[in-house]
Amino acid sequence: MIPRLTVPPLENGDRLTRFEFERRYNAMPKLKKAELIEGTVYMASPLRFEPHAEPHADLIGWLWNYKIATPGVRLGDNPTVRLDLDNEPQPDAVLLIDSQAGGQSRFSQDGYVEGAPELIAEIAASSATVDLGDKKRAYRRNGIKEYIVWQVFEQRLDWFCLEAGEYINIQANEAGIFQSQAFPGLWLDASALLAGNMQQVLTILQTGLNSTEHQSFVQQLAQAIESNG
Repeated sequence: MIPRLTVPPLENGDRLTRFEFERRYNAMPKLKKAELIEGTVYMASPLRFEPHAEPHADLIGWLWNYKIATPGVRLGDNPTVRLDLDNEPQPDAVLLIDSQAGGQSRFSQDGYVEGAPELIAEIAASSATVDLGDKKRAYRRNGIKEYIVWQVFEQRLDWFCLEAGEYINIQANEAGIFQSQAFPGLWLDASALLAGNMQQVLTILQTGLNSTEHQSFVQQLAQAIESNG
């Protein structure tokens, strides 16, 4: 009798190729979240409510309101992203421009994101060292235009923008508002977000959605979709 081959389980710290990572991940259907960052496997701990689940929901709510006002933009919650042979993260949130609208990423035949989404956001409670270290370097190298890291315990939000191959911190304007460069009209009152004041967050976002920059962006996306249709 030929012995049946078994797939080894994923373990924290495993050094794997992306293909072997996917093979082992697919063999563990009960596993909720695992990432391959610079060739190393990271597996999430159980998620607590206030340090992760609630901030995650608030972040998604902000991005979802932008998405529904901007046809051609798509939002994903914890999608697997195939970046390169050593990196397959599962970010907390991904905001991307659809490929039909001129976006730089695409969807594989088996339904995964391939390439670099325009914006990735992470809630960094216990994962700040990875999120601001190897993961940030991988995102920069693969051309992700903007990267948001919300450090919950430190009550700090960093918004990085890719310029000339390097990440620089986007600075808030005099009113304390961050404005995305990749997604015109995506405005954020970070102090309100950190304080859990979502009414103020959505008020400022709506101001961004009413801006001429956002209106022009919506027209640009519509023209791209029409030309690719």
